[in-house]
Amino acid sequence: IVGHHRLTSGSVAFEGKALDRSAAYDRARSGIAFVPQGREIFPLLTVRENLESGFAPLKRADRNIPGHVFELFPVLKQMLGRRGGDLSGGQQQQLAIGRALVMRPKLLVLDEPTEGIQPSIIKDIGRAIRYLRDQADIAVLLVEQYLDFCRELADEVNIMDRGLIVHTGPAEDLDRADVRKFLTV
Repeated sequence: IVGHHRLTSGSVAFEGKALDRSAAYDRARSGIAFVPQGREIFPLLTVRENLESGFAPLKRADRNIPGHVFELFPVLKQMLGRRGGDLSGGQQQQLAIGRALVMRPKLLVLDEPTEGIQPSIIKDIGRAIRYLRDQADIAVLLVEQYLDFCRELADEVNIMDRGLIVHTGPAEDLDRADVRKFLTV
């Protein structure tokens, strides 16, 4: 979806446009933002510089940090001059999400956003995702193993096994037995 791996079969489309051969930067320009597993912030850049790195797909006139980034993650505003590598893991995750939001995406892809994050920050991230989904008109694709987090935030759940969707249904209908049935080794 974000263009980091070549398709071996099938196709990817966004807003009716085929993305099969589009480079990652073209997908970003089309409105797809990606927060990778492990955050991948720039540890030597400041929080402000990390956020501004999200400007890349934007026209010069649109290069500003939207206010909702700091409303969702107030700690970032307090730490604009601090280096990204000096932040806690949870703060780095908030920074990575903030950087993706700077580009004003139509689709936000989050890969394992709860990985290695303390419970209080997981709740903050969950509130932010809920806001983006309900108020900011941003579609969210959440790749996550933490079942309760998914059920709390998702409308629909797809379970994949080796690249194939093996289960689709409403999030509220998903239970641990379903997950074990599809993913037990």
